[in-house]
Amino acid sequence: MRSIAKTTAPFVLALLGAYRSMAAEPAVTPTDDPFVREIRPLVVQYCAACHGGTKPKADLALDSYHDAAALAADRRVWEGVLENLRTHVMPPEGKPQPSASERQWLVKLIEAELERHQGPRSPGRVTMRRLNRAEYNNTIRDLMGVDVRLADDFPSDDVGYGFDNIGDVLSLPPILFEKYLAAAEKIATTAVLAPETASPLVTRIEAGKLHSTVRQNANGDLNTNGELFTDFEFARPGQYKIRLSVHGDQAGNELPHLVVKLGDSAIGAFDIAAKRHSPREYHLEFTATPGKQKLALAFANDFYDPGAADPHQRDRNLTIDWIEIVSPRSFAPEDLPATHRRLVTCRPNEPSQRLDCARQIVHQFAGRAFRRPPQQDEVDRLARLVTMATDAGDSFERGVQLAVQATLISPYFLFRVEKERPADDAQSAYALDDYELASRLSYFLWSSMPDDELFAAASKGNLRLPEALAQQAKRMLADRRAQAFVENFSGQWLQTRNLSVVSPAGEVFDTFDQKLADDMRTETEMLFAAIVREDRSILDFLDADFTFVNQRLAEHYGMKDIQGNEFRRVTLDDRRRGGVVTLASVLTVTSNPTRTSPVKRGKWILENIFGAPPPPPPPDVPELNESKKAMASAPLRVRLEAHRAIPACASCHARMDPLGFGLENFDGIGAWREADGHFEIDASGTLPDGRTFRGPSELKALLKENKDQFAACLAEKLLTYAIGRGLEYRDKYAVNAIVMATAADGYRFSALLSAVVGSDPFTKRDTAGTIR
Repeated sequence: MRSIAKTTAPFVLALLGAYRSMAAEPAVTPTDDPFVREIRPLVVQYCAACHGGTKPKADLALDSYHDAAALAADRRVWEGVLENLRTHVMPPEGKPQPSASERQWLVKLIEAELERHQGPRSPGRVTMRRLNRAEYNNTIRDLMGVDVRLADDFPSDDVGYGFDNIGDVLSLPPILFEKYLAAAEKIATTAVLAPETASPLVTRIEAGKLHSTVRQNANGDLNTNGELFTDFEFARPGQYKIRLSVHGDQAGNELPHLVVKLGDSAIGAFDIAAKRHSPREYHLEFTATPGKQKLALAFANDFYDPGAADPHQRDRNLTIDWIEIVSPRSFAPEDLPATHRRLVTCRPNEPSQRLDCARQIVHQFAGRAFRRPPQQDEVDRLARLVTMATDAGDSFERGVQLAVQATLISPYFLFRVEKERPADDAQSAYALDDYELASRLSYFLWSSMPDDELFAAASKGNLRLPEALAQQAKRMLADRRAQAFVENFSGQWLQTRNLSVVSPAGEVFDTFDQKLADDMRTETEMLFAAIVREDRSILDFLDADFTFVNQRLAEHYGMKDIQGNEFRRVTLDDRRRGGVVTLASVLTVTSNPTRTSPVKRGKWILENIFGAPPPPPPPDVPELNESKKAMASAPLRVRLEAHRAIPACASCHARMDPLGFGLENFDGIGAWREADGHFEIDASGTLPDGRTFRGPSELKALLKENKDQFAACLAEKLLTYAIGRGLEYRDKYAVNAIVMATAADGYRFSALLSAVVGSDPFTKRDTAGTIR
């Protein structure tokens, strides 16, 4: 920096003198203010022509900032200036450009001033977050031990800042609360058995599974007197039911007669009036003793008269479709499901024991459901629901069901609540408690509640220690539940969730189907998981030397000697592939239905690799001419270059299009090609900073040169997903610290993760009313 300063100083002083001589500008006295001395002269020379005077472009008059205090008062503007300088968006093409050393020097100066005038560091505030659909399903699974996935029928979660777990957009419409009420009842009665609500055990046996004493086809036909039977294990004594689906051929002067036998004894009989192909259900109740017994269905009055005048009266037959045996529920402890035994940890023998037992049960359950130790008044309210049910004549278990339902519709279950408390310091911020940190960590990496080990760490009060957080994060990534992080984060960061809605045109991409889309998604998730779990460099996201394929995907990629539907790890000798940018999943979701889209692909790289998304396109921009005549007249690249000549579009397309052109050898579903129709592919490009490349291999090499910019982008995405809010300029210091820690440890994923979970935005929270 010093050498740059020495070579730039005479130039800066000359600019400063020129600036002072401008009659329209107020005189500026030499000062120690770096903004006045070094930043403003360069800004005046290269920016004020457009962003100055009485009618500045975009209503941004940079020449109106005269000192560092003005910069500090308008940080967001100068953050934008810094980003445009760093990415070579400004000054635009055709305008005087600073030299490379001048640009680098100006970027460092503005960065230093923004850092110097940052003021008190703020961890920000996260809006109280509702569980999204994935989190609800996973939490119910881990809390109750039942995997019912009822949230799949909930309304879709809104997305903010690229993710569906952002507190600001996770509203609670009335229809969703109705769904919560119904789901709570279903979950409670599934997990806890009570005589009033327990559904009977039903065993259905299709006719083809029944044994026969006569020749019988798979349709359960009895064409002569005989039996269909099964040896059924009656688990306990009691009243059983049989339901039958039966129909038959009517002949002679009697209906087909069916006798139901248990062992050698008839326990019921039916005359079957239902005609063939119009079955009816017949029901029978009986008493059984424990043990395996023969249950038989006997056709008892076969009739055959080949000489009957009416063909339909010649043969009497019987057909059985299925049989259902309805067994009584047992509430013996050994017969209760594991979900019931885990939750109902005691049962009162006397009425006087009900309240204490109820308190014991709800204290344990509410503590896990609320993800913190419950308050005594919360326990008492839930326990009273149990005793109110028993006082009304219901069973104790029914009371527990009601307490579970009430817990599952509590805001402390449906929302991740972080308690307000006084600030720890003069910055009006406070550290989250260990239970709140445990929830942040578990929903970050598992999209679910903390497990017993994480709860235990929180109860000891040492989870806030950076080494403890890092150790827990490492453990949790090795757990099978971390697959939720793989699917939810990678699917939204890389936008591969959109594979479920893309629709490449069948007449153009005839090999694409849902199975291929599923294989693309699997490859993406397995690559992401390998980099994370093997603690590889995050730069492997840009250019890994391996991937995962099965036979179908290998054929799509042109790989040989891969057989079978099972995915396996393969080494990539062809460096045209490797990393997320060249995955078929990414290339497919960034294409149009009938062709590739260099604009979408370039925009995807800016957003997800550089963290510098372009602004929305201006209104009334004409669409690209997609007529057959236009498509046959020139390559897509030539037509897009003509399109970007529109002044309002030029600056953004100068950033996006070259990146997208570098991937043009991949067609609209990610297969390699050398030509687009009869036009040869030109996959070369020039970046705004002057660097050139040809093809995806060289493009990826240039992306890796911007490793700190990529690390910052990935840090921002991870931190946004982890804390559930969009990042603001105030979070820049935290992102910079995460990048520095990651770079210092060789860009390993574990270093990035540890820095994220140890950062102030993850571990702290502003007090209510704090404005920064």
